[in-house]
Amino acid sequence: LDAFFLGVFLCFSALANAHSTRLTQAFVEHYYKTFDAPGGRAQLGSLYQETSMLTWEGQKMQGAANIVQKLTSLPFQSCTHHVSTMDCQPSGQTGGIIVSVTGQLLVEGEQHPLKFSQVFQLMPAGGNFFVLNDIFRLNYA
Repeated sequence: LDAFFLGVFLCFSALANAHSTRLTQAFVEHYYKTFDAPGGRAQLGSLYQETSMLTWEGQKMQGAANIVQKLTSLPFQSCTHHVSTMDCQPSGQTGGIIVSVTGQLLVEGEQHPLKFSQVFQLMPAGGNFFVLNDIFRLNYA
């Protein structure tokens, strides 16, 4: 009987991981496509709530309005993200997902892309997901 429950658990875990991966891929594609579009950073506010937190290069802010203010005040008008890796894991008892992204960021007017890493914690709310935590770093090493 224990082997049966272990089998059911492993099957459920595999299905949950497959769902998490598909959801995460869709989120990552949407996030960076929106971020990179002209005026798109202002549209990212719908992904955050008042409890959401962003740490951008060590600077912390909380709340959708403050996060959008930071993103729209970055010192460049346009950029292009190229995602190299994306990993995700289920997080906690409430159906959250941790997402780790690495890649390159090419800012307009620059010839050399910058390496970046970004971590999101997605949380379920009302049938959708929102970004509870977002940590962004450029990688200079």
